[in-house]
Amino acid sequence: MSKGFTLMELMIVVVILGLLAALIAPNMMGQSEEAKQKLACINMKQLEMALNDFKLSLGDYPTTEQGLEALINNPDEERFRNFRPGGYLSAKTTPKDPWNRPYIYINDDGVPDLISLGADGKEGGANFNRDLKLSECES
Repeated sequence: MSKGFTLMELMIVVVILGLLAALIAPNMMGQSEEAKQKLACINMKQLEMALNDFKLSLGDYPTTEQGLEALINNPDEERFRNFRPGGYLSAKTTPKDPWNRPYIYINDDGVPDLISLGADGKEGGANFNRDLKLSECES
């Protein structure tokens, strides 16, 4: 008597695994993108804290033109004489969103906002492709 598997038994196992993958994969993909959106909001809140530290130390937020780079390197040595040695971020490069693109920083008359363009990297969009703004992230 042989102790191996028959071709029919192997095919049944392959079909069952295929069905499980077809049922589970779409749910896992959606959760992955949802997790990336939540991570983007968490990252933007951390950047907001660094921006607030910058303002507390120096009296103002960086301009839109200075961008998030101002949290790492002093954008104006004359104006920001109290710039913290080492900057306001532990990283030496500006952070990227979960889709590996830079966050967009806007300072609109002293009100900073951060934006991630979502999964598609384009303005607008819906669902996982929608733009994420710090001002719209839940607390």
